[in-house]
Amino acid sequence: MSTDNNNDKRPIIELHALTEVAKTLTSPLELPELLDAVMKKIIGVLEQADVGVIMVWDQPSGVFRPAAAFGFDFDILKEMGLRAGESITGKVFDGGQVCLLSTPEEVAQTMADMRPFNRQVMTRALGTEASPYCTLAAPIKMGDQKFGVLLLETIYQHKIFTDVDLPFVLVLADLIALIIERARLGVKADAVREARQAERLRSEVLATLSHELRMPLSTIKGYTTALQLDEVIWSEEKRQEFLHLVDQECDNMQVMLKDILDSSLIDVDRLTVERQPMRLQHLAREVAAEIQRYGESYRPVVDFPTDFPIVEADPHWIKQVFRNVIDNAIKYSPQGGVIVIKGEVRQTDVVISIADQGIGISPEDLIPLFEKFFRVRTAAGLHVSGTGLGLPIARAIVEAHKGRIWAESKLGQGTTVNFSLPRPESLADEK
Repeated sequence: MSTDNNNDKRPIIELHALTEVAKTLTSPLELPELLDAVMKKIIGVLEQADVGVIMVWDQPSGVFRPAAAFGFDFDILKEMGLRAGESITGKVFDGGQVCLLSTPEEVAQTMADMRPFNRQVMTRALGTEASPYCTLAAPIKMGDQKFGVLLLETIYQHKIFTDVDLPFVLVLADLIALIIERARLGVKADAVREARQAERLRSEVLATLSHELRMPLSTIKGYTTALQLDEVIWSEEKRQEFLHLVDQECDNMQVMLKDILDSSLIDVDRLTVERQPMRLQHLAREVAAEIQRYGESYRPVVDFPTDFPIVEADPHWIKQVFRNVIDNAIKYSPQGGVIVIKGEVRQTDVVISIADQGIGISPEDLIPLFEKFFRVRTAAGLHVSGTGLGLPIARAIVEAHKGRIWAESKLGQGTTVNFSLPRPESLADEK
């Protein structure tokens, strides 16, 4: 009898909760407080929800970050950064449709590609190693603009979500989208503050680039001046050594200047992709041959399956992706080692991975790795030249091809950078 009464009252409870959430649109609270208020309303209506989180897409860093939650230790959960397409959040965001996973098997399968670091963060934030039993996730979007995902989960077997819960959660997700949009419009209105921050960043960037370009120029000037000294007679071996070093520094400057020019093209939306059928394995071998100019300590290995398909891509720009990633691998592998370029075929795309045996990257540096001007922290005494633009440029090129790029690494154990490109039939489906 009591269950029937609860069912009868549910529409009234849901309407009241939605009304309260809608009122927040006129509230002067900051976005985190508004989203926390929404989560509290969810707890009051959906008894099945043991935990919940609002994951918001952070475009500059290319990851989903928690914006509000309940049932988790939020300070720990904030360490999480989900890549595009990763776990339930990434798939629901890409698909743009509400998702109900009614069994632990369905939940586990959809979460199977969650990176180990994120899985560890989730376990610590939850305070238990128990896996979700049932999950309900809805995209947070307004029209074609997507902001993130509302994720609700049950941990205990006696509580599950059903189709009856879908309409309420979808309306909640739409209201959350309105809240986020309003907050972002408020941020954009503060143009003066943004202009000052942009000017400060510009000054820092110019100072960094000036420093990085000055170093090879000083080296070139030093060796050419030495070669012109009348009072010193250099042996042919020493002259060739100096000329080789000058040539090497010229190459370094050329790479830096090209990065700056490519970045400028991307900033003004002038990156034009001209697709044509191509074999990535041939391109990989060409770039692998270029590794030899860095010295005999670097040994390239190209590993592609014999049935690797032809893809449609821009050879010029994809070759630039290879070069940028490999250049980064060499910079952070000062002792040399094997650099493996591997191809993998999946159902809707292909994945290229470039693995080195270098110093590795810490978990906290992996999240902003593809942001402009970000430089990985290295051991004391190791100076790595460059502009901090190589990987962000690679990311922009891959995303222009409808692909994704991500990295996996452990300190002292090297780094693997992966990027995917859609297979031709996938591109046809999109059209």
